[in-house]
Amino acid sequence: MVIEKICCLGAGYVGGPTCSVIALKCPDIRVTVCDMSVERINQWNSEKLPIYEPGLDEVVQKCRGKNLFFSTDIAKGIREADLIFISVNTPTKLYGNGKGRAADLKYIEGAARMIAELATSNKIVVEKSTVPVKAAEIIMKILRANTKPGVEYQILSNPEFLAEGSAIVDLLEADRVLIGGEDTAEGHEAVKKLCWVYEHWIDTKNILTTNTWSSELSKLAANAFLAQRISSINSLSAVCEATGADVSEVARAVGKDSRIGPKFLEASIGFGGSCFQKDILNLIYLCECLNLPEVAAYWQQVIDLNDYQKTRFTRKVIESLFNTITDKKIAILGFSFKKNTGDTRESPAIHVAKTLLEEGAKLHIYDPKVEHDQIFFELTHPSITSEPELFRKNIQIHNTAYSAIAGTHAIVLCTEWDEFKELDYKKIYDVMMKPAYIFDGRKILDHDSLVNMGFHVQTIGKRLSRTNSLRAQGSQAQP
Repeated sequence: MVIEKICCLGAGYVGGPTCSVIALKCPDIRVTVCDMSVERINQWNSEKLPIYEPGLDEVVQKCRGKNLFFSTDIAKGIREADLIFISVNTPTKLYGNGKGRAADLKYIEGAARMIAELATSNKIVVEKSTVPVKAAEIIMKILRANTKPGVEYQILSNPEFLAEGSAIVDLLEADRVLIGGEDTAEGHEAVKKLCWVYEHWIDTKNILTTNTWSSELSKLAANAFLAQRISSINSLSAVCEATGADVSEVARAVGKDSRIGPKFLEASIGFGGSCFQKDILNLIYLCECLNLPEVAAYWQQVIDLNDYQKTRFTRKVIESLFNTITDKKIAILGFSFKKNTGDTRESPAIHVAKTLLEEGAKLHIYDPKVEHDQIFFELTHPSITSEPELFRKNIQIHNTAYSAIAGTHAIVLCTEWDEFKELDYKKIYDVMMKPAYIFDGRKILDHDSLVNMGFHVQTIGKRLSRTNSLRAQGSQAQP
């Protein structure tokens, strides 16, 4: 056996699913996921896991208690492991130098110091968290400055490329695994050992090896490129609305170009999640530190366009409702940043809800996977409002979409959950205030059908009118 025991520091969105799949595919390796949070570890050991991810429950149930363990005994995990993944949070700094752009590496540093204090044998330490370029150098300096006699460390970078909602598939069918290490004999040997783990189920040709810095930068670059595509199509959605073009038709035409491809060309309210904005801000800060202001400004525009799209959509809601929404009931359908996840980090729904609450609206919110407490937490956080009790008073969270919609003036669809496409909108129209409005921020509904029911419908990147809808319906009826 090359690696017999793996320990992961951090039982979050990356560490939990990644190590669960490693345990599934490497039954002879003992995998222990450690975290300081007793509550989180208890959830991982329960029937209701702390995160929702399609397929995750089945993987955990198959391996837990056999070669997959979740524990708060970090000291034991570190001492016994041959290889340690660091999968802790790396949030954007909220204060100090680099505020609002740089990654806060306090948890990375804390993990490195914990390993240095507790390790009694040689370890391969692997960055799994998304980190700025040269973060491995920080880990290396801490570990080697505190090395015990007879203990040696090799530091590797192995960034994750997981999309929430499809993380298990992304792990099982990865299009590439990236491993970066030092250009030394010991570094090459450590890279080979981590490759051996992944080779249990990943084709060798899909395992890429680089130097540490290329690996770290590749992660930031991948997310920056994907976010750039979303901001690009969203910029064109504004042009489409102004000219009468249809952004879906434009995206389909552009995506047919083999040099471009169709992925990440769906116009929407904007991107969210834990990675895109954070990683681009990290890249911007790196460019500023390297005295590359023009490059920093280029990537800043991707963020600015995303903010503009969220603001533009919300402004459309307010203007359509006669420019006053005080005391009006508005249903928010979807609060997670995308379907098939309960993650709300940087969700566009937060921006939409915040703006509507500031205008005096009474919000009725429904999301099939986001916990009620999480919605209240997001919308009463000090970074969102200085009047949390006022916001809380104007928020009601529901267990069904129908309950959230009854008696409202408008529906604002923020997340592309499949169930929203299957709702009985005739029934919904009958219980709404008139005129009844739908604002489809994800372009998933049958707009022509809704218009013909009597709804006033607005979406992203497309003009809608009752006349156009009837004309389209008539053309479809032609033989």
